[in-house]
Amino acid sequence: MALYSISTFFHLGLLVLFANAMPSLASAKTHYHDFVVQATPVKRLCNTHSTITVNGQYPGPTLEVNNGDTLVVNVVNRAQYNVTIHWHGVRQMRTAWADGPEFVTQCPIRPGGSYTYRFTIQGQEGTLWWHAHSSWLRATVYGALIIHPKEGSSYPFQKPKRETPILLGEWWNANPIDVVREATRTGAAPNVSDAYTINGQPGDFYNCSSADTVIVPMDAGETNLLRVINSGLNQQLFFTVANHKLTVVGADASYLKPFTTNVIMLGPGQTTDVLITADQPPARYYIAARAYASAQGAPFDNTTTTAILEYKTAPCPAKGGASSKPVNASLPKFNDTATATAFTTSLRSPQKAEVPTDIDESLFFTVGLGINQCPPGANKATTCQGPNGTRFAASMNNISFVLPSNFSLLQAHHQGIPGVFTTDFPAAPPVKFDYTGNVSQSLWQPVPATKVYKLKYGAKVQVVLQGTSIFTAENHPIHLHGYDFYIVAEGFGNFNPQTDTAKFNLVDPPMRNTASVPVGGWAVIRFVADNPGTWLLHCHLDVHITWGLAMSFLVEDGVGVLQTLEAPPEDLPVC
Repeated sequence: MALYSISTFFHLGLLVLFANAMPSLASAKTHYHDFVVQATPVKRLCNTHSTITVNGQYPGPTLEVNNGDTLVVNVVNRAQYNVTIHWHGVRQMRTAWADGPEFVTQCPIRPGGSYTYRFTIQGQEGTLWWHAHSSWLRATVYGALIIHPKEGSSYPFQKPKRETPILLGEWWNANPIDVVREATRTGAAPNVSDAYTINGQPGDFYNCSSADTVIVPMDAGETNLLRVINSGLNQQLFFTVANHKLTVVGADASYLKPFTTNVIMLGPGQTTDVLITADQPPARYYIAARAYASAQGAPFDNTTTTAILEYKTAPCPAKGGASSKPVNASLPKFNDTATATAFTTSLRSPQKAEVPTDIDESLFFTVGLGINQCPPGANKATTCQGPNGTRFAASMNNISFVLPSNFSLLQAHHQGIPGVFTTDFPAAPPVKFDYTGNVSQSLWQPVPATKVYKLKYGAKVQVVLQGTSIFTAENHPIHLHGYDFYIVAEGFGNFNPQTDTAKFNLVDPPMRNTASVPVGGWAVIRFVADNPGTWLLHCHLDVHITWGLAMSFLVEDGVGVLQTLEAPPEDLPVC
């Protein structure tokens, strides 16, 4: 009898365990979306352009999911250009085929073609985004990807009354594809943008724009969560709201220890979640963003985009006259590196972080610009319009990354196709030099190649990202696909392992997917290589990735199905 009751209790216990597990299984949903990439007439700055959009929307649709949900997005390409979509910051555990960078994890979706991206959000909450990852299409092909906590769980801060995605963008009075093609032809820097935008609108300080300035409504006393995304192509941005404090609570879909500031800085690719409370006299207040431009002497778009935070009890603009004019916002100077640094060095994880120690792979990557001499026989006047008759380039460890064209890196790896890439990307610069000093011009010309760095599954990796002053030093937002990483330290000048290792924060460093490498400085990141596939590491200034500021990790399969890349989908595009 006793034996019977023990076994009954055991089965009852299992049932209870299973029942407790059921709600989380049951509440995970699959969301289906159709993205039609197409040319759409879009009027900005007094001119109408045939703009590439998703579903005719600029910016594209906001996707909202819960942690644990699955997304199935069928992308149909009705545009004249090749396209892919990248889900920026999504871990893509074992689903590298859905990551999206052209010729890295897939061949592009050709005009008239389609591809279905399928992936599950695992253990991520906060603000991410999606964008095209082919040429410069992401100038207008982008949107927010909002990940709410699992059903039944909540934010680690008081639930805001409302939430507003704020997508910062860049607009050209031209076709962005023509802008990059012209730069590639001439070897010169591409034209800078003509406006910045908030949710697709330039705002009050541009021609033909104020009628469509974005309004963010708030009730007095309420708290709003602003999900700020820098979806600009080539420019770091300062962001502020006139007379209001911003409480930073997350970045790149990882929670942060809350802190209060007047201004935040985001490099392209980065997201920051801030709480804002309507605790000022009821009125209209400018929400504003403008450039943080750290490259000395380099041209940049020196304009300011605005939206309006509007208290619902504020006087109507039509009736209020001068009193209804929005309160002006104060932004740092364009070259205010001190403010940018004060912000990035304030980020902390909310509790003790599981930072990898006992590092297996200690890597040192230089990141910066380069100069290619004019090729023999080229017409200098038309094809070598860079500095002193040269062509601009960029590199990591002096390798200027060349995308393959007949196969993606992932296909070549998975199918064992030879000749697409080599696995000899250097673990350190081939030549040591004074990286941020006066660099000899003999070191300015990088080597073009398609090289990857192999990582064993489970390897604990540290990468020192060292900026260089070749041609000019500047802040580089470096993004790693398929991973989050801890930023354990950053600093200026050349990284010195003897003295700088002591500055590592191994307790509560922030977790991100895009690191701002300081101008003329360095940042150190750590991660565990627990996701098999080919994963691009690149500067998120698209002008720099065009010039070759990228490399790819190849993370090998581990043991068993849960440590192995899934089989490629049937509809994976062919090259």
